[in-house]
Amino acid sequence: MPHLVWQKSSFSTGGEGECVELAAAAPGPHIHLRESDHPDRMATLPPHTLAALLHAVKSHPPLPSSK
Repeated sequence: MPHLVWQKSSFSTGGEGECVELAAAAPGPHIHLRESDHPDRMATLPPHTLAALLHAVKSHPPLPSSK
């Protein structure tokens, strides 16, 4: 796998954990998505699938926190 440069959301608190990170793979149209608490696990998605995921997340109310 090529070297990936991960980016955190500007909404991230800057602390450790609880951050979703994205990286674009070159060459290729895929985007990698991971949780900063588990950097060894990632999902690789084409851009249209990521767009559908983001739309679904934004369209539904958040689930109650388990903390």
